[in-house]
Amino acid sequence: MTQAPRLRYYPRMPGRLDGKQLEQLIKKGEIDTVLTVFPDTFGRLLGKRVVGSYFLDHVAAEGAHACVYLFTVDMEMEPLPGFKLTSWERGYGDMKLVPDEATLRLVPWLPKTALVFCDVYTEEGEPIEEAPRWVLRRQVERAAKQGFVVKTAAELELYVFKESFEAARAKRYRELTPAAGYLEDYHILQTTKEEPLIRAIRNGMEAADVPVESSKGEWGRGQEEINLRYAEALEMADRATLYKHGAKEIAHLHGCSVTFMAKYDMGAAGSSFHLHSSLWDKGGRKALFATTGHGAASRTAGPLFGQWLAGQLAMARELAYFYAPGVNSYKRYQAGSFAPTRIVAGWDNRTCGFRLCGEGSGFRVENRIPGADANPYLAFAATIAAGLHGVAAGLKAPKLYEGNAYEDATLPQVPKTLREAVAELDRSKAARAAFGERVVEHYLHTARLEQQAFDQAVTDWELMRNFERI
Repeated sequence: MTQAPRLRYYPRMPGRLDGKQLEQLIKKGEIDTVLTVFPDTFGRLLGKRVVGSYFLDHVAAEGAHACVYLFTVDMEMEPLPGFKLTSWERGYGDMKLVPDEATLRLVPWLPKTALVFCDVYTEEGEPIEEAPRWVLRRQVERAAKQGFVVKTAAELELYVFKESFEAARAKRYRELTPAAGYLEDYHILQTTKEEPLIRAIRNGMEAADVPVESSKGEWGRGQEEINLRYAEALEMADRATLYKHGAKEIAHLHGCSVTFMAKYDMGAAGSSFHLHSSLWDKGGRKALFATTGHGAASRTAGPLFGQWLAGQLAMARELAYFYAPGVNSYKRYQAGSFAPTRIVAGWDNRTCGFRLCGEGSGFRVENRIPGADANPYLAFAATIAAGLHGVAAGLKAPKLYEGNAYEDATLPQVPKTLREAVAELDRSKAARAAFGERVVEHYLHTARLEQQAFDQAVTDWELMRNFERI
């Protein structure tokens, strides 16, 4: 079996483990469970809880097994037809989960528990290319062949509610009680009321080796943003995925609930996934976008940055599905809501789809199109593919936009619906060249089935509008 390349070494944080440390903790009885997980199409963590001693004796070296149908199910875990990867006709056989030891870490909010991310293979030892972790690995490899290390960061927003997940579901997620009664952007007083949960999330992430920069109130009632420190793209995707998963578990343990939906209520601000990216040399030490100017003077970044940025803009519509994967995702794009509607870049301009920010080695581009519902692996993969497209084509740096992009009808639009995004991806030759026909067709089929499921549903809006009065 061809093993996936290991992640670059990171200094051991308190929560990061190596194989020997894990073995010692298991033998001492301090760890008795190892979460052996992989991200699915939606970015959820799936896998098994493996008894510590069995992990050491078997899984660490031999891997574990799971049904390959897990990449062909919908959000309800129903297997869907028409996938080439597997089907009822092909028997829904097994796949192999191979632990990536470099990702071993403690899960401090669960007793005596560790976690390891896995790469997935067929039983014959071939990578399952449709798996999100492989999709991102392939783009990281493409960048590496050109001498680049891609570093990314994630700013993920979420809403906090006083109801537990069980109580929220019993109410069909209607008339929930946000943790705040007013907009709390940067409010310290209101976020103090939410601090027992948010502090537990921040500290839990730090202890699990998911380094956090800060948290703050956002532009919604009960909306918070927790910013994770930047890292190389695959490591960052693992961190962001564990953060989303862990935030829900910690909220459950606190008797409340959170959501990463892009737009849980049309009267409330959407939740974003501001995606920062930059290129570094092959050793990951020299920032290739670094500027010597300060503030707006940093606009004079070199031609490589201009090509990377131009690629982001050129591919934004074609790769929109990877930033906004559901029907609900597109309801976030509303003018004057801090979610972008126009595909344009500006210096520190939050009305634009792409915002230039930072200085020196921290100079970077922020993609404001992804919603908090995006799968981090696919969003980062799309970012790398778009940037490399700009570099390979030698695209000219775009002119930076000044003013209110929301009001400029001459600018290209972010797709307004999932159906529109699917059509853009379907026609994209650049996407097929970057990801391969197999991967693109898999996700097109996933998206079309999601759209079909929505089209066949009768919504509360339709009932309220029509039941009596039609």
